[in-house]
Amino acid sequence: MKFIKFLILGIVFGIVMAKSEAISWFRIQEMFRFQAFHMYGIIGTAVTLGVIGVALIKKFKIRDFHGNPISFYPKEKSIVRYLLGGIIFGLGWALSGACPGPMVVNIGYGFLTMTIVFLFAIVGTYLYGLIKDKLPH
Repeated sequence: MKFIKFLILGIVFGIVMAKSEAISWFRIQEMFRFQAFHMYGIIGTAVTLGVIGVALIKKFKIRDFHGNPISFYPKEKSIVRYLLGGIIFGLGWALSGACPGPMVVNIGYGFLTMTIVFLFAIVGTYLYGLIKDKLPH
């Protein structure tokens, strides 16, 4: 019962993803074919809200639930790793028609073929964990 808030938040996330049509394979294909602005608007809204949230956390020095300060550390500037990771993620997204959030929502909606995509996403994450020390970080 102590994780009920996460379950409720997940349900709300799924409803928002479904109502905004972000789980639609057709919407995702439209985005990758540059035929519609819909998905770019959703992603742009998420990025904008994230930037505003981080700015508010920094400005008001907001603390986490345990009272610890929230810290942001600068990342190492490296173009190769971002290009390679983005290409791999983008190819998987374009081929499967779903990124991790919509993938789980589609399974919840009864599109059981997404379980194959979900399983391979888990395998890919596991493989990354095995070879991450050999990658350019």
